[in-house]
Amino acid sequence: MISREPIYAALFALAAAAAEFVTGGRRLRHWSDVAPAEQPALFMSQKSEAAAIPALGAPTVWTLTVDLYVYVHSSDPYLAPATMLNPLIDAVEMALAPSPTTGLQDLGLPAMVQHAYIAGDIATDEGVLGDQAVAIVPVKILCL
Repeated sequence: MISREPIYAALFALAAAAAEFVTGGRRLRHWSDVAPAEQPALFMSQKSEAAAIPALGAPTVWTLTVDLYVYVHSSDPYLAPATMLNPLIDAVEMALAPSPTTGLQDLGLPAMVQHAYIAGDIATDEGVLGDQAVAIVPVKILCL
């Protein structure tokens, strides 16, 4: 049995500390509802949870799936918003980097989290048609 809230809280705290986000929260807000002065912004959305039993009698292994939403706004007509978005994505990736000694990212909760990592495609809108750029970073957390 896992204790979910400390795990989700640890992930958000780690990601939020990755860069100088002006606004952040675990309650997702649409980018159109986040004023330019509130950006860059980071939001987290819990997507799904999957349980698996690797062998009969073994404890349940949980995979928690989360999306991290990164928003940035540029009011400079000559600066592509993606140039501001890319370093924020890099910072989140760096925050989730595994430990060089273990090769795992346990979110500081080694008794509960086996590994947290970016999994899959990062969806981006680089702001080509406007001043807003958005990235959705998919994260999986393996829990024991």
